[in-house]
Amino acid sequence: MGLGAFGAHALGAHPRIETWHTASHYHLLHAIALCVPGLPGWPRRLLLAGTLVFAGSLYLLVLSDQRWLGAITPIGGVVLIVGWVLAAASKT
Repeated sequence: MGLGAFGAHALGAHPRIETWHTASHYHLLHAIALCVPGLPGWPRRLLLAGTLVFAGSLYLLVLSDQRWLGAITPIGGVVLIVGWVLAAASKT
């Protein structure tokens, strides 16, 4: 929530504020998911890594304006999807 508040107050009219919002939204959702008890090891690790890569690359993109970081974001998204698939498969 701190990064979301930073974006809302410190970045207010930044041209990439929606990108920051997307990063903080996914960050918060996956932080909550990581708090779920009983989430197995590999899905937990993948959700953590995917969140770091996905949201982290977007945060860095906004702060540094290095457009190439946008090419890293989908890698984090794929890792998140794999983590969710494994989490779902482990519950069946």
